[in-house]
Order: sequence, then C-alpha cells, then structure tokens
Amino acid sequence: MSNSWFIIANPTSGNRNFSKQWKEIQQLLNTKKIDFSFAFTQFSKHEIELVDKAIQKGFRNIISIGGDGTLHHVVNGIMLQRYTKTSDITIAVIPIGTGNDWVKNYNIPNNIEKALEIIQKNKTILQDIGVLKTENKTTFFNNAAGLGYDGYIVNKLKTLKYLGSIAYLLSGLIGLLFYKKSVFKIIFDDKIFEENCLMTVFGICKFSGGGMQFTENVNPSDGLFDITIAKNLNLLDLVFNLPKLYSGKIVNHKKVATYKTKKITVIPQTSKPFIQADGELIGTGKVSVKIIEKAIGFVIS
Repeated sequence: MSNSWFIIANPTSGNRNFSKQWKEIQQLLNTKKIDFSFAFTQFSKHEIELVDKAIQKGFRNIISIGGDGTLHHVVNGIMLQRYTKTSDITIAVIPIGTGNDWVKNYNIPNNIEKALEIIQKNKTILQDIGVLKTENKTTFFNNAAGLGYDGYIVNKLKTLKYLGSIAYLLSGLIGLLFYKKSVFKIIFDDKIFEENCLMTVFGICKFSGGGMQFTENVNPSDGLFDITIAKNLNLLDLVFNLPKLYSGKIVNHKKVATYKTKKITVIPQTSKPFIQADGELIGTGKVSVKIIEKAIGFVIS
C-alpha cells in the first residue's frame, strides 16, 4: 500500500455542499489515477480511530479533507498510534473547512483540483509537532496553540462557526470587548517571569485565528517554537493595530515579546483562561508545551 492513499473526510466541514465536493474529488482522483480508499467521520474526533485502523492495515499516506480541526485530529491519530514511526507517515490536505490556517503556510489552495495536483507531485517536508499537556490531558498540534485571548476566541467561535470565515473576525471583536487579561507565570530555558498578559502563543507555523499572524520568522522544521507573549495590550492597542494582526507586524509592538524555545510552561495566576490548539478548545489553566522535531511528513506545494 506504499502508493495508496487513505482519505479521511469530514462531511460537516465548511458551509458548502459536501456531496457535490466529494463527487468532484472522486472523479479527479480517478482521472489522475490516484489509488485510494476512504472513510467519512461520523462523530467528534472520529479521525483518531480512522487513522489508527488505516495505519494498522498498512496505509502510510493519508489525505485529510476538511478544515484545521480535521487535520488536527488526523495528526493526533498518527501521534497516538503504535504501529510505525510517525515520520514514516505522510499527510496531504484538501482544504474545505472555514479556517484553513495550516494550508496558508504552504500555499495550498482551496481549489480542489489544484490541491490534488499538489498531492500528485508529492513534494514532502518533515514538520515539527507540538505536545501540549494540561492537568489531565495530552494533545498534539501541528500549527499553533495558545492560551488567553486566542483561547477565548476559539470558545466563542463554537457558537458562530455557521457564519463561515467572518465568524473569526466576530469572535475576535467580542474578545476585544469582554476578555479580561490574566497574570501568567512563564517558565522556559533559564527564564521565569510574571506578566499581565492578553495571550501567549506557541507557534510552529505562521497563521492562526482565520489568517492572523502572531509569530515571526517561523520555520516549521527547526525544532523550535516561536513564542509570542502579548502583554498588557488594551482595546485601543488592538483596534489601532488590527491590520498588523494579519500582516504579522504585531510582533514589533512595544507590548509584544517574542522568543524561540523547545519547551515552555505557562501558569495563570489570577484566572483559568481557555487553551486552544489548532483552533480546537483543549481546556483551561496551566499548560506545558514541548516540541517533537520532524515528526510527520506533509505534502506541500
């Protein structure tokens, strides 16, 4: 099965007609003579179980059809399975979700035919994967994680996702009005300090939150997180710097600090803010994060 692909598709991703999209995908796969088997997700986190079964059967190439959440769960399935080295697995993505932040890092288009052309060329990179530990849970992530304002946005997004990509902007605006900053105790390398923080972001890739850029000089395979600590930013700071959230220039703000490290622990002192990973809500409170270098292969443009 070395040249065969196992497709995991989330029929609830995005706001478009999945049955029509799936028909187009099947036709293109057959036209391009790409050998494949497939399964549809039927419940939350079903991807993890489907990945485990596919790898057990001998598949080493997986196509994720959906958004960032689908890919996140596929990655967790690969990291949790025990049949082969994770670096022996290759993931390709056909993006049909609402956010699709991970694909922006590698210029993978939302056009189904063009995404399949990239899969056919099969240019791959071994990318780092993050391991995020809360008090009672371990989660893997392939793009970005954080706690504070971005976790608050993800929590609000749950009720607004039916609005599509505009939901990210609305959630962000709600966060600007109602999210209350927290004092974070931050520990990494030889540093220990406390800051009144809007959020702390752990970046492997560049984009998150529907196209925002909270990190700079990102290399997804350098074995280091790009840490962004947004300190005591207020409503006016964010409103006047909104374009910089999308251009990445927000990291140059005097109230923003950036670092690179392999592991970090953040302990909220005054509240239990939400934690997110790849746009999925993980929990609240203390979090420890470390990186696994070149853990999984990804097909890129």
